[in-house]
Amino acid sequence: MSTETLTKPETDSSESTDDDTPKMFHYVRKNKIAESAVMGTHVVALCGEVFPVTRSAKPGSPVCPACEEIYKGLRPGKDK
Repeated sequence: MSTETLTKPETDSSESTDDDTPKMFHYVRKNKIAESAVMGTHVVALCGEVFPVTRSAKPGSPVCPACEEIYKGLRPGKDK
């Protein structure tokens, strides 16, 4: 009978996976953003991604290319 020691793979500690900063921001229905931020409910982006709102986008933030493409194809809303 033989035994082996399993080793934990090395990970780069400089890349934190605990950071909740989004890699890019998505287009979501405006009326669902506040509800998600307060209640923790999930929202559905135009591209179909489902997630809870944890951050707000700042000017110049990266935007999901699929969401942006869909948004550009939408007709203007009532408030425009």
